[in-house]
Amino acid sequence: MLLSLHNDIPPSEAQFNAMRKDSLLDRLETLNSRANRKGLGALDPTRNKLIRVGMEIDDANHVTKNGYGVFQLSWQSRQHSEWVNTIEQELRDIREAMRRTHGTTLRFLIWAGMGGSAEDKNMYNAAGLLKRGPRCYVLDSTDPAKLKNILADISRRSPLAMPALLKSTLVVGMAMGMTSYEPVVNLQRLALLYEKHKVDSRFNFLYMTLPGSLLDQFASSRGYRKIELQPDGRNSTAGRHSSPLTRGSLYPLGLCGTDLTSWMAGTTLDKNEIHTAWRLASFLHTQGLAGRDKVTLMLPRQWAGAGLWTKQDFEESLGKSERVGIKIVIDEKIRLPNYRSPKDRLQDRLFLVVQIKGSAVPDVRKVAMLRHAGYPVATLTVPAKCQLSRYMQFVHYVVFGMANLREMNFVTQPSVELYKSITNQLHASAEKLGGIEKTKEWQRMSNSTRQATWRGRVTLFYDLIAAPDPCPAAAPEIYAAILKRMHASREIEYGEMTFFGDTRYSAPGRALRTRLNRAGEMLFRSRLKMPVDLYEGPAMNHSYHEMIIGHGKCFSTILISDASEQIASIGCTAGYHRAQFLATLMALAQRQRPVVAIVLRDLEAATLTALEEFFHQAAKYV
Repeated sequence: MLLSLHNDIPPSEAQFNAMRKDSLLDRLETLNSRANRKGLGALDPTRNKLIRVGMEIDDANHVTKNGYGVFQLSWQSRQHSEWVNTIEQELRDIREAMRRTHGTTLRFLIWAGMGGSAEDKNMYNAAGLLKRGPRCYVLDSTDPAKLKNILADISRRSPLAMPALLKSTLVVGMAMGMTSYEPVVNLQRLALLYEKHKVDSRFNFLYMTLPGSLLDQFASSRGYRKIELQPDGRNSTAGRHSSPLTRGSLYPLGLCGTDLTSWMAGTTLDKNEIHTAWRLASFLHTQGLAGRDKVTLMLPRQWAGAGLWTKQDFEESLGKSERVGIKIVIDEKIRLPNYRSPKDRLQDRLFLVVQIKGSAVPDVRKVAMLRHAGYPVATLTVPAKCQLSRYMQFVHYVVFGMANLREMNFVTQPSVELYKSITNQLHASAEKLGGIEKTKEWQRMSNSTRQATWRGRVTLFYDLIAAPDPCPAAAPEIYAAILKRMHASREIEYGEMTFFGDTRYSAPGRALRTRLNRAGEMLFRSRLKMPVDLYEGPAMNHSYHEMIIGHGKCFSTILISDASEQIASIGCTAGYHRAQFLATLMALAQRQRPVVAIVLRDLEAATLTALEEFFHQAAKYV
């Protein structure tokens, strides 16, 4: 891998040289070996910085988990060629059990997980790696609309009745957190669906999780098959580090005919490649300290789907500090008028270009213009026919390199836990009262005097943020006034627009996503010269919300439709999903992060048009 750095000012080479002289790779391998040989009790966090960077430590300063499995699995794979045969045999056994029990073949795969347990599957789908096997659906939301649309798509693709389709479907639940409840919600719903159609689900369900977790408790009580996540039998990876080398990553690839030997070999980086990763880490770290911490990522066309996975790996790992952060900007067209001049003291952009040798370079002319204009640009050239797994492992080394430089733990996710704990409290209260809308927290929001409706279809709630004085009358003006004030004071440096609903499998959801993309370009990028994150919740809470809550400086707009979906036949409602929406608002407010809510009457065409008008008017006022 070749790395070229342009406009590296202040120079970052000193940071890289310090890591190289520190024999960082040798120290990392030695520490991991000691943890495996002598146990976690033999480790003293006060005597080794790498323990604090990559392991979980309790309040008594005891090491409770070694988080360096993301590298250890790659090192071990060179000595364990049998791993591939073991996994391929496991997949054959799964297929055979379905054939023997139901007399059917595997045609569909539903992967129930959140954040790091799901994003790699989305990436593999986008990269075309899952075309040759069962059709893979990622169930990364508790919104009934997502499950409903997945089931509808399965039915459209086959003339078979639902019982036969369920027999041909493999359901995998995955959670790398002890308290992750979302996969439990979705497995419960699917289990009820199997029961309704009188299909024994025990041969169609399997799960991967930590011992004793909520998912483990639920799935084991039903007799579902538990699969050890790591080929080495350990639990030393965080969710976002479960790819490319755990079964959570290898199973869907193996089911679709990927050459797992080549895939695993691709993760073995030599010392020069690891040093290249740390040279890039030094560049990103140094630019971040200088205020240029918005990294616009440009990927080759065939890897375009890796943007969100990359974003999650960086931001969930490195977004904990208010002092210094790193924002990975994805899905953004390069437009120089949208950026501040390199001479502007508020210019906070740098650019990371990844290109595959021999393939067309993305926006080559614009990249040259960026370099000549004086923007910091890093260009990474990977070999032709480079495995995506190699890129992924390279990114892990970059993230670790930055964590080492910043003396920051890159395996924990404290802000994710905050949102989950609030959700569970709200859900428990809703269960007692008969619905989330009856809780005092929901009533407080819905009855707030600080709300404004647009066209009778779009309602803005701004009770969790300081209102402009004097307060305009129209909802778009209020939204624009808040944005304008916070942008002028530099309280915010980027935005997020997150819809709590399905934007992947639902046609109205996809239409909404298109309108949010236009609003992001028109309002944030063009008018305010700020990047904006566009995604759906609650998946993003597990992906990049760590930085939004931890580092801050983001203006959050959280959207939901008041007309929620349900699957009446199995009693599936949107209660838990709506609790997650409210919990996200509350978690942001608790950390004093600026956030407003937009509630849509429904997702009909007239409402989407009203929403687009809302943002268009707001852009005028900004």
